[in-house]
Amino acid sequence: MSVKNISLFSLILLCFMSTAYAQKPLELLSPDGRIKVSVNLADKISYTVSSHGTVLFQSDLNLQLSTETLGKQPKLAGQQRSEIKEDVKPVVPFKFSTIKNHCNKLLLHFKGDYSVEFRAFDDGIACRFITRKKGKIEVLNEGFNLSLPDDYLLHLQYAGDTRGFASVYEEPYSHIASKDWKPGFQMAVLPLLIDTRKGVKILFSEADINDYPNMFLRGEGVKNRLSAAFPSAPLEQTVDTSGLIKITKEADYIAKTAGTREFPWRWFIITDNNNDGQIIESTMVGRLAPPCAIEDVSWIQPGQAFWDYINRDTDYGPEVTYRQGINTPTYKRYIDFAAKNKIPYVLIDAGWSVKHEWVKTSHEVIPALDLPEVVRYGKSKNVKIGIWMFYPAIQQDLDENEYNLFEYYSKMGVAGFKIDFMDRSDQWIVNFYEQAAKEAAKHKMIVEFHGSYKPVGLEYKYPNILSYEGVRGLEYGSGTIPDNSLYLPFMRNVTGPMSFTPGSLLNTQPEHLKQGWGYNFASVGTRAHHLAYFVVMESGLQMLSENPRRFEENPDCSEFIFSVPVIWDETKSLAAEAGQYAIVAKRNGNKWWIGGITNNAERYREFDITLNFLPAGKTFSIHSFEDGPNANGQGMDYNINRKEVKKGDTIHVKMARNGGFAAVLE
Repeated sequence: MSVKNISLFSLILLCFMSTAYAQKPLELLSPDGRIKVSVNLADKISYTVSSHGTVLFQSDLNLQLSTETLGKQPKLAGQQRSEIKEDVKPVVPFKFSTIKNHCNKLLLHFKGDYSVEFRAFDDGIACRFITRKKGKIEVLNEGFNLSLPDDYLLHLQYAGDTRGFASVYEEPYSHIASKDWKPGFQMAVLPLLIDTRKGVKILFSEADINDYPNMFLRGEGVKNRLSAAFPSAPLEQTVDTSGLIKITKEADYIAKTAGTREFPWRWFIITDNNNDGQIIESTMVGRLAPPCAIEDVSWIQPGQAFWDYINRDTDYGPEVTYRQGINTPTYKRYIDFAAKNKIPYVLIDAGWSVKHEWVKTSHEVIPALDLPEVVRYGKSKNVKIGIWMFYPAIQQDLDENEYNLFEYYSKMGVAGFKIDFMDRSDQWIVNFYEQAAKEAAKHKMIVEFHGSYKPVGLEYKYPNILSYEGVRGLEYGSGTIPDNSLYLPFMRNVTGPMSFTPGSLLNTQPEHLKQGWGYNFASVGTRAHHLAYFVVMESGLQMLSENPRRFEENPDCSEFIFSVPVIWDETKSLAAEAGQYAIVAKRNGNKWWIGGITNNAERYREFDITLNFLPAGKTFSIHSFEDGPNANGQGMDYNINRKEVKKGDTIHVKMARNGGFAAVLE
């Protein structure tokens, strides 16, 4: 055969292979074979996901650049299949000290210098675009949609801004049939929890976002179909009279970014039949997150923090001989309390600076507070001080580089910043998160982001990020109810650490709560329910939202609260139904903690929990806090029980409405 004929034959064979690929789906199975991804290549890239042979959803993919649309009339140039089987050891383990990353991978290369990568895990799938373009590219839009084969129930959080994309991710969850989510309704933020109504639930979100905006979702009102939306990239911004940064001019693209890069992961956790606990245990974000970028992590210390914001004026007792407020005596009292109870942090929240709107005066502290003295006093007691910082002040400092707030306060001895009021999810603000975390790490400072979007894995790259807000936490008082909070272990907390601010010891049923703020700040839910939050809710900087006196008046509960770690070697779901109840066991070292919470739906919920997670041949003492016989009316009613147990024994858990169960086994 001549060289010319060989070339012609090769061309014909390539065309045949391309046609064959277009006609026959490319399939990828999870390691256990339960989940299947079928990728179809015709005039577009689409894929169908099924579990146990039942189709769950279908999705289309494209990336619209200013010069072309990737994924339109795709021409497959090759494919690579491989298996990933590795152990990931996060610096700050929120669920497991070792994350098992096991999946099958399909990498599809297309003509036009781009690829699409799929990964199939035993508990879900993930996919992303990869480009190999020269220079910079402008991304006009990312075409992403979900087509559901039936009328599914959607648990979602509306953006809260009817005009656009501004969101603090603090709206209460809404629950809507997919067929009823019409165009013109508010957009929703991620994560989205999808109930197929057939025993399978799907949690959808994103990970490894860098130099790119967050995704929002909206209903199309056609055939149970949802589509993505993205905020445009800001071009010009200004500071308004309140000090907040406002966008005054937007681009016609969502991102201007490097042409050679990996785009964000779109991931789905898919439960097996009626096993909602798989969502609680999932480490999907940790498996997809970028590797740690900090060489020396020895200084990073997760832990609890005494938090003053709700209760800074509510303390009382013989030790309080001064006018409470943002002043030196108040914070020295907090430091003494923290030191006595081995709480590593005290956080000074908003109000400590003269004028927090501007960088040039944000270090000017109000006269009543001697900040260097408070930091020095904390150091003498082995208590670290964190301070609240207004986001525009940090941003202006990073932009102007006239002097460095991180350097200034780290030299003073401040341990880190709680950075607040970003309230956006566009490309520009995403870059700020990484910029701030990187600068903080340079000065060995921790960070908590407030007024933030949900975590997307940056806390693995910069483990000095210990927590994010982006949640309807207990600071909402009467606006935070267990009927809403019972979705957090299945939605928001799955994406990463969460500043829910637990710790309330003034506990009430909802019909008895008259006010959520004031000198007696109360929270809905029983005492056992609120103790359980410390086990169930995950945060690397767990806030204690109660005043010292009330902690001191409840030594049994306080001792339990202060003993609960914020990092875990192992997490086990014991009983779970999204939005209804969650009972989890978590191990730190040789001790186990159990936390159970339930909503307002039933007067009592009862469970028999078998302790199969305990090691064989050892006897454990269980010290438990349980709803009392009158907890359905009196939220403060609880009982304490102690007994010995071993592997295989059963404990009976009875939770009142809005109730809970909390225990330590050692």
